[in-house]
Amino acid sequence: MIDKILSLTPIARDIICNKSTERPFTGEYESFDAPGTYLCCRCGLALFRAEHKFHSGCGWPSFDQEISGAIKQLPDKDGCRTEIVCSRCDAHLGHVFHGEHFTNKNIRHCVNSLSLDFVGDLEVKDTEEAILAAGCFWGVEYLFKQLPGVLKTEVGYSGGDRQDPSYEEICTKQTGHFEVVRIVYDPTKINYESIIKYFFEIHDPTQTNGQGPDYGEQYLSRIFYFNAEQKKTAEKVMQILRDKGYELATELLPVNIFWSAEEYHQDYYAKTEKQPYCHHYVKRF
Repeated sequence: MIDKILSLTPIARDIICNKSTERPFTGEYESFDAPGTYLCCRCGLALFRAEHKFHSGCGWPSFDQEISGAIKQLPDKDGCRTEIVCSRCDAHLGHVFHGEHFTNKNIRHCVNSLSLDFVGDLEVKDTEEAILAAGCFWGVEYLFKQLPGVLKTEVGYSGGDRQDPSYEEICTKQTGHFEVVRIVYDPTKINYESIIKYFFEIHDPTQTNGQGPDYGEQYLSRIFYFNAEQKKTAEKVMQILRDKGYELATELLPVNIFWSAEEYHQDYYAKTEKQPYCHHYVKRF
């Protein structure tokens, strides 16, 4: 298990740690319908299957069944309601209600969208995550989506100090952010070491001024590690490459807030039916 709290936005942290509530009808998953699984956004544990999601009209995602053992119920401090939290990391999810007769199961798990992540896998039980920078995030995402075991990719910005930066701000090279890809994967199908090796095979980790024809600090090669184990694994892989004679420009950095990029950047090459112009696979291991 990894704790992703440091990569989450301040509003998501406030909900998860301080038990705040997002405004109704504003969450990403309130009216979202797709087959798959909803995860705890803090630790990646599978919490709900999409088949148990329903529209209650309350303004938040609603589920009438959880994955067995994934949810804990606690008396709320208000003395009236019952809080629900992730059974593994205690992330605040929302509340559970009985007796409303929305479905035959007569139960409603009312959950904040910002407490959840979604993957289009119907059976996954647990997930882990990597955040990587390797040049233009369009190409990095395109190639990682092809890697077996990867369940979700999301492009964004990380490493800087400006809150919720825009692409236009990133392009000024004044925010300190890198273009990154968030990679959610099934650890029963692929491990972090394989993720990192693939990362080094889809870009040039020796380039010091950007990636391919894209020049600038936002395009530099970086690995954002969540914990000491990820850092140790990345260091191991990097040493293998150094022993092979590569002079690596890649740097290891502790994980920072991940700010999701604008929607038009997500899955860019699938939308445009184009091909990456500065990323391609080169076997190095």
